Amino acid sequence: MKPTLVLVGRPNVGKSTLFNRLTRSRDALVADIPGLTRDRRYGHGRIGDRPYLVMDTGGLEPVASTGIMHAMAQQSLQAIDEADKALFIVDARQGITAQDKIIAEQLRKKDRNILLVVNKAEGMVDDVITAEFFELGLGKPHAISALHGDHVNELVALALADFPVLEEEAGQISKHPKIAIVGRPNVGKSTLVNTLLGEERVIAFDQPGTTRDSIYIDFEHDGIQYTLIDTAGLRKRGKVKETVEKFSAIKTLQAIEDANVVVLVLDARSEIAEQDAHIADFILQSGKALVVAINKWDGLDQYQRECIKHELARKLGFLNFAKLHFISALKGTGTLRLLVSVNQAYAAAMTDLSTPQLTRALHAAVEKHAPPRGGMSRPKLRYAHQGGTNPPIVVIHGSMLEHVPDTYRRYLENFFREAFKLTGTPLRITFKAGHNPYADKKSAPPSETEVRRARNRRRRNRKKYG
Repeated sequence: MKPTLVLVGRPNVGKSTLFNRLTRSRDALVADIPGLTRDRRYGHGRIGDRPYLVMDTGGLEPVASTGIMHAMAQQSLQAIDEADKALFIVDARQGITAQDKIIAEQLRKKDRNILLVVNKAEGMVDDVITAEFFELGLGKPHAISALHGDHVNELVALALADFPVLEEEAGQISKHPKIAIVGRPNVGKSTLVNTLLGEERVIAFDQPGTTRDSIYIDFEHDGIQYTLIDTAGLRKRGKVKETVEKFSAIKTLQAIEDANVVVLVLDARSEIAEQDAHIADFILQSGKALVVAINKWDGLDQYQRECIKHELARKLGFLNFAKLHFISALKGTGTLRLLVSVNQAYAAAMTDLSTPQLTRALHAAVEKHAPPRGGMSRPKLRYAHQGGTNPPIVVIHGSMLEHVPDTYRRYLENFFREAFKLTGTPLRITFKAGHNPYADKKSAPPSETEVRRARNRRRRNRKKYG
């Protein structure tokens, strides 16, 4: 699984700025206001070929005993227990504060793997600015600037150095599909796992939260080897109260990262909730192949079934690439067809497309619908090649590609997916513009002849037009 890094510290030391830097996003709000971040936020990061998960937390106020600040502190302490390594962030401009000392004491008691990070150190001498932070007793302080990116890559490389390189990271593709069964609590995930296995392998009980950890199970069907991952239900953060449930959430997210194909299980007897859309969006952002299973379909009348289908199209329309299956995990109805779609999605996610094939498809897409103009000229899409699998990545080369709008990118994604029958997997488009060899060269000054001609041209124009 991907290692998980958590960012902790008192309010306004730059945790959210570092989170955005590590995830290369703007997902976390950033402002010079203490306490802006309250809930935990999860994101994807990568340094070179090493992917990881990163958690942003609210400010840790150890002196707060009640109210929102106390709740934020409890969230931060819980996040430390979930993570593989904690990055304790302090402020180089303010130096050590009383809060920093209390937090450091709490971290030492937890006996977790801690890196001490001195943020906002731009323009300062590293050895001088970090000297006083040795007093916290958490090892060598590491000076960075989250805002400017100074020494951030070195910090992440150091944080990941203790973790082994995963099989996928080393470029070795898994020999068989790993299938994560995910969804809200009590939608029938464990029942579906037992039905696929043909035995009562995991506990299935009509009570939310029965499964607490991700369980990996190997099995074979029709000569194909699979690994099933039964996960804990992901519920809204505000309703996650037990410590063990909070720990289960990160395990489920890691299971999604570890899988090749994700089966999103929905409950046909309850409405499609906002939490279902959040889980689906995380799967999509992870780039995993997807199959959607609407469970408990038996017993519904025709009107109820039509309502569910309409709601699926309205709330989960962005998953139009995934196959839908209406099943009953308890009775086994439709579960075998589910595995067929899993095989198709896995094959599509791992497909190998040649450069001539992709380039011909690109030219056909442009001929059918050319990209809109960007300023005075139109982007030119010349050729394409494959840049990765699971999900398939198509790298397009050309010029003026920075002017290609997101709508045209989505058009290309849908065109490639339809052209190569890539059912069940998202597809990523990456643009790579050619380098202009004259871009960095200054234009030569005009010659005397050119200056004289321009002057004479202006004189003639004045005489002709007054």
